[in-house]
Amino acid sequence: MKFGLLVVAAVLVGAVAVVLLLAARKPDSFVVQRSAVIAAPADRIFPLINDYRQWTAWSPYETKDPQMKRTFGAVAAGAGATYAWEGDSNVGAGTMTMVESAPPSKVGIRLVMVKPISAENDVSFTLTPQGSSTAVTWAMQGVVPFFAKVIHVFFSMDRMVGGDMEAGLAKLKAVAERG
Repeated sequence: MKFGLLVVAAVLVGAVAVVLLLAARKPDSFVVQRSAVIAAPADRIFPLINDYRQWTAWSPYETKDPQMKRTFGAVAAGAGATYAWEGDSNVGAGTMTMVESAPPSKVGIRLVMVKPISAENDVSFTLTPQGSSTAVTWAMQGVVPFFAKVIHVFFSMDRMVGGDMEAGLAKLKAVAERG
């Protein structure tokens, strides 16, 4: 009986050691990004990103929790604009602060997640003219502390966030192309 418990304990210790070793080998930062070409000029797309009140038309997170509480700051567009939300487990809770607004080419955002886990990341939208169309790149990057590296052993940030970015860019494309 004691031998069986020792084997189980050794297997568990070994499994934990493997997970910790794999986590230690994960990078200290991450970047997830997606791009789409939108058949509209940058000056038509930019206001949809630069004004948090416009996000309800295209952000994939706006429809994940219909009961989500939204709070817009005194400034809702451009540098200094703030937006806070609190919702169910599909959207969590946090704040976004626009830290850069360079019409019509770039919006930079500081994203602070409070729930379901605490995290601070930088988000950017870059708009690059391509003839009569515009390439829009949505990117998120951040530091990965050790506990998050353990999570990354089992879950891919690219898979978790990338699909939402693709859905959001598709909605942004539909809204901007309708004019």
